[in-house]
Amino acid sequence: MAEMMQFDLVSPERKLASGQVRAVQIPGAEGDLTAMPEHAPTITTLRPGVLVTEGAEGEARYVVTGGFAEITPEATSVLAERAYGADAEGRAALEAILTETREKAAALTGPDKDAMDKIAEDLARTIDTIS
Repeated sequence: MAEMMQFDLVSPERKLASGQVRAVQIPGAEGDLTAMPEHAPTITTLRPGVLVTEGAEGEARYVVTGGFAEITPEATSVLAERAYGADAEGRAALEAILTETREKAAALTGPDKDAMDKIAEDLARTIDTIS
């Protein structure tokens, strides 16, 4: 079994990370999962949350607002709607997105409102995990 795999994190604006990692913890829409070398091929949607990589230089944390992850035995690629470092700048960006999401939810009704409220809840929970 390979010890490392390629990891790439990209958003429409930029490539946030690229390199060799031992594992990637992913906030999947259906639940959290960890991708490691030799993982079965998988594609999953993301929910707002913290993505954590474990590499030779230690742990790196990022926040994502949604998107997709493609996992193969050799690599994991995350295509995020929006992605930031899990730091003060990322926290500020998520707080602005949360405000926007709550405003949109207030104008909706029914299942659309429920879905937007769920996104707002996930964003709020993610903000709480950023130091």
